[in-house]
Amino acid sequence: MKKFNLLQEIIIIDKEKLLQAINSQKEFGITINGEITYEPTKEIVIYKGKHAPKHSPLSIPKPLDIAEVLGSNYKIAESDGKIGIKASLAWQNIIEYNYNLASYDDTSNEGINEFNEKELETLGWHADEFEITYRELVDLIEEKAKGTILCIEQEKPDYRFSGLGFIEDPQEAYNLMYKYAQEKIKQKIQNDPLFSAENLSEDEEEAAKYFQVL
Repeated sequence: MKKFNLLQEIIIIDKEKLLQAINSQKEFGITINGEITYEPTKEIVIYKGKHAPKHSPLSIPKPLDIAEVLGSNYKIAESDGKIGIKASLAWQNIIEYNYNLASYDDTSNEGINEFNEKELETLGWHADEFEITYRELVDLIEEKAKGTILCIEQEKPDYRFSGLGFIEDPQEAYNLMYKYAQEKIKQKIQNDPLFSAENLSEDEEEAAKYFQVL
């Protein structure tokens, strides 16, 4: 999976397209690839909003200020018909925009405790019976599967990470995690007295059958 760290990335968008979206008076979004998207969307966005001009019929319209439209949490720079946007200060809003589309939530100190896709969550729930954590499974798919990690990550002065994971191909991720958990559970049943076949609880036995090791 590719990491998109908002502390480092600048989103580049065509100024004319952005102005058209603002003037459309429709709710629109700006994707991490600098594209305009309209509701409903399944794209990862760093901004979502609708511009409603504030002026009375008698007042003279002011020139459109893009920075004012996007808000103070977005830092912009303009060059050669392009707008560069830094969006890290808007992280809490960005979580809200994308939360329901994310495959997993890694934004809290409590870590990862579920997958949003039903099949992945069923796998994670069964794997947990054999002390295979969600973090362990996520580390695997972040290394080997396709997708995007949208995050805030800094190394200094103290390490900080907050992110949402978007798996591109849930079936690919499922197959990777299933094979990994299956092999690990097989080894536990063979070598760990706490998980020997005759000592398995009902839930552990159900999980072992799910992974086809019993």
